Amino acid sequence: MSIRSPICSVLGHVDHGKSSILDSIRGTCIIATEAGAITQAIGASIIPLDVIQKKCGHLLKALNMDFNIPGLLFIDTPGHAAFSSLRKRGGNLADIAILVVDINEGFKPQTIESIEILKFYKTPFIIAANKVDLIPGWRSDPKKGILQNIQAQQPDIIKKVDIKIYEVLGKVAEFGIDSERFDRVSNFTKQISIVPVSAKTGEGISELMMVITGLAQKFLEKKLEVNTSDYAKGTVLEVKDEKGLGKTMDVIVYDGSLKVNDTLIIGGVHDSIITKVRALLLPNPLAEMRDKKTKFKGVKEVTAATGVKIICPDMDGIVAGMPVRSCDKKDAKKVAEEVKKEVSDVFVTTDKNGIIIKADTIGSLEALCTMLRERGVQIRKAAVGEISKKDIIDAESNLEQDRLGGIILAFNVKPSDDILSFSKNVKILSDDIIYKLIENYEAWVEEENKKLQKEKMGGLTRPCKIRLIPNYVFRQSNPAIIGADILVGNLKTNVMLIKENGKEVALVKSIQHEKDSITEAKEGTQVAVSLPGVTVGRQIVEGETLMVSVPEPDFRKFKKFKEFLSNSEKEMLKELAAIKREINPVWGV
Repeated sequence: MSIRSPICSVLGHVDHGKSSILDSIRGTCIIATEAGAITQAIGASIIPLDVIQKKCGHLLKALNMDFNIPGLLFIDTPGHAAFSSLRKRGGNLADIAILVVDINEGFKPQTIESIEILKFYKTPFIIAANKVDLIPGWRSDPKKGILQNIQAQQPDIIKKVDIKIYEVLGKVAEFGIDSERFDRVSNFTKQISIVPVSAKTGEGISELMMVITGLAQKFLEKKLEVNTSDYAKGTVLEVKDEKGLGKTMDVIVYDGSLKVNDTLIIGGVHDSIITKVRALLLPNPLAEMRDKKTKFKGVKEVTAATGVKIICPDMDGIVAGMPVRSCDKKDAKKVAEEVKKEVSDVFVTTDKNGIIIKADTIGSLEALCTMLRERGVQIRKAAVGEISKKDIIDAESNLEQDRLGGIILAFNVKPSDDILSFSKNVKILSDDIIYKLIENYEAWVEEENKKLQKEKMGGLTRPCKIRLIPNYVFRQSNPAIIGADILVGNLKTNVMLIKENGKEVALVKSIQHEKDSITEAKEGTQVAVSLPGVTVGRQIVEGETLMVSVPEPDFRKFKKFKEFLSNSEKEMLKELAAIKREINPVWGV
C-alpha cells in the first residue's frame, strides 16, 4: 500500500477568485523551484511535497509533523458544479476543499451553495478570504507572511481586517459551523480555518498551502491509502468532442493504475458501458488546461491520484460524475453490474408519487435528491440529462393524484423551447444553484397551496354588510326589490341576510346591476336586490343595515384562511360572532 496525493477542489462564488487562487498556488510553487516541477494532468495540477516544502517549509516546520503524503492534487476545474460532479461511491471525490470568499463582498449565492454541498458530502474545507489587497488603505508586501503584513498595517486597517474576518466567521456560524482565523484555531477537528489571502499579490498563499497540507496529513492519511498495482477506480470529469481527437473523456483516477488496452467499465445513463482504453493522454508540462491550443502526449500508464484524458470506443450515455473502473476482461460483466448498481443507487425512483427531477451530472442529481428528501419531498423519478417529453407526460400523470406533483425541477438543465411549448400543464423550474432551485420550489408550493385554499374558500359564505338605500324601493313585496349599498365584502345570491340583532330576514334571490342580472356584487357598488317573503316598511325599512349570516362551519374555516380576508371582512366576522354569541355563547368556538 502507498499514500496518494489528496484531491483538493476549489469552490466559491463567481468572480471571487477561484481560478486566481489556483493560478497563484501553481505560480507560487513554480517560482519556488525549477520549471517543470509541477505535473500537469487532465483537469488537475499535481504539486509534489518537496515543492510545497521549498515554498512554505518554515511554516510546515512549525506544525512539528512528519509528512508522507506525496503532495497535493488540485482540481483545475473550479466551481460548485464541477465539485458536485466529482463523486465516488459513498461521497465526493475531493478529499479536502478550499472555499474562496471575497473578503470585501462576503457571502454570495454560490458561496452559500458551496457550503451546503460541502456539508452534504461532509468534506473538510478551509476558507480563503481573498482580495485582502483591495481593503481600502491596505499596503501589500509579498515578501512578508500574511500575519506580519496584517500587523504592519495602520491600526484602523488592522481593525478593518478583523471586522471583515469576523463577518465571514459570523456567516459561517449560520450554517452551524465553528470557524476562526487560522492562527487562532484551537481544534482543527472542530473549527474551520480562515486564511486571509491575495491571489493577486501572493500574500497568504504560503499559509493557505501550509494549512491545507497540514490538515491533509493529519486527518486524511488513512483515507489516502491506495494500491497502485490494483485496478483503477475513477470518476468522469467531462466528456467532449475535440478537434483531431474525436470524443474524449477526462477522468480523475483516485485508486489503482490504468494502462492502454485495459478493459474499462463506465457508468451510463441506461446501462454500464464495457469498452477498452485505446489511448491515455496527458498535457505537455506546465500547459494551461483551459487553453484550447494545449497539446497532449500519449502515455502507457497512469497511477492514482491523477487526471487523464481517455480515448475509447462507445462513449454514448456517459455524463460527468459517472464511475469508471478497469478490470480483467473475464470479470467485465460482474464489474459492469456493480457499476450499474452504484449508478442506480443515485437514480431515485422509489416513491410511488412525487415530483420529477433532472440534473446535468450524477453528482448534482445525488446532492439534489438528498437535499429534497431532507425537506420531506417525495421523488417519483430522478435522472441525468435533458428534460424529455416522457418527463412531461410523467409529470402530467402526477396531476391526477396531486396538483403539487405536476412539476419538474431541473438543475443546470435548461428546457428547450419545444419542451416549454409541450409542457402547458406542467411547471418547470430550472436553476444553476441547487439551494435557489429548492427555494423556488418551496415558494411555488406555498403559492399553489394558497391557490388551493382560495379555491376551497370559493364555496364558503363570506362576510358581507349592506345598507338599504332610502327612496330606492322598486317593489314593496312579493318579492321586495330595493336598492342596496355594498359596505363590506362581496354580496352573492342565495345567502341569508340578518338584522343587527341576529334575526333572519330573507335569502337574496337575485341581484341586478345597471339592469344586468349578476350573481355577485363587489364592495363599494350599488345594486338592486330581490328579497322574497318580506315587505318594505314592515320586516325591513329603508336606510337599515343588514349583514350576511355566515354558517358556523364556514366561520370556523375562515379562522384558518385569515390571510385571504380583508381587514374589513375580519372585523365583520368579529361583529357577526358577537351577535351570534348573544344567542349561543359557544357559537363558532
